[in-house]
Amino acid sequence: MIGSIDCMHWQWKNCPIAWQGDYGNRKGQKSIILEAVVGFDTWVWHAFFGVAGSQNDLNVLGQSPVFNDVLRGEAPNITYEINNTIY
Repeated sequence: MIGSIDCMHWQWKNCPIAWQGDYGNRKGQKSIILEAVVGFDTWVWHAFFGVAGSQNDLNVLGQSPVFNDVLRGEAPNITYEINNTIY
């Protein structure tokens, strides 16, 4: 999986009152976070949805299954070529 990773806050208009403390962001809006890995061809390789909106992108990455897989050595082997050198 080679691609760009990013997080976005998705506004949650009907967030239950009991969860508003966890899902409220610094702007006072309630949101959940979508983390996605997308390839150069716009293929979505990974989506991780539902982290509380009070988190920032760095905290989301710390909870992400993508990085847990890499740390366990479960990332797929990929070969690529740069300047006629295969890696």
